[in-house]
Amino acid sequence: MKMSNKIAIFLLIASMTSVADAQTKESHIRSGNSNFKRGNYNVAADFYKKSLDKKYNDKAQFNLGDAYYCQKNFEEAARSFKSVTDRNVTPQMEADAYYNLGNSMMEQQKYDEAFQAYKECIKLNPDDEDARYNLEYARRKMILQQQQQQNQQQEQQEQEQEQKQEQEQQQNQQQEQEQKQEQEQEQKQDQQQQQQQQQQMSKEDAERMLQALEEQEKKTMDKMNEAKAAQMQKRKIQKDW
Repeated sequence: MKMSNKIAIFLLIASMTSVADAQTKESHIRSGNSNFKRGNYNVAADFYKKSLDKKYNDKAQFNLGDAYYCQKNFEEAARSFKSVTDRNVTPQMEADAYYNLGNSMMEQQKYDEAFQAYKECIKLNPDDEDARYNLEYARRKMILQQQQQQNQQQEQQEQEQEQKQEQEQQQNQQQEQEQKQEQEQEQKQDQQQQQQQQQQMSKEDAERMLQALEEQEKKTMDKMNEAKAAQMQKRKIQKDW
């Protein structure tokens, strides 16, 4: 479904007045219209703006919006058309301004605002079939855009949830790693303590064994000394006999 891209324009000139400023203003409008017809939209826009500098003119403002639109400056075009709709103009000009405002909003993908502009156009001009066509087109684009935004939000929420789960998983892994390191450190300390205790016990055992050997050796020596003394005494007794 393709939107109707017709652009309503007002190229009629108001009757000339005898005032010099009015003549200059109308001259700028005529020059703007002439350049617009030749496709010199940037030049036409400059003439329309010069005319507006002299005195506000609804038709000049409207045509300035057309010139901006043809330059694909849709934001400025929308501003110009909105300015026309805010003023006390004829129903036909207001309807056309709303129509062009809708087109400008469509080009910016502001489908909800375009939809509202076409609605206002149809209220003023119920027989505008192009506006009705564009209204339906804007409605479908608006629904599609809302669905896309909802999908994007859902995808973003899912991504955020996945990121959260990944972060939690990483935190859990980090905690497990830290706990494992702590356990390994505790085990290492326990092993070191056990080794130290074993070494200490071995040293004490060795000292006890050495002391026992020394005591055994002392006992043996004492026995040997006692035996020697007995023998000496026996020999002495025998000698006295």
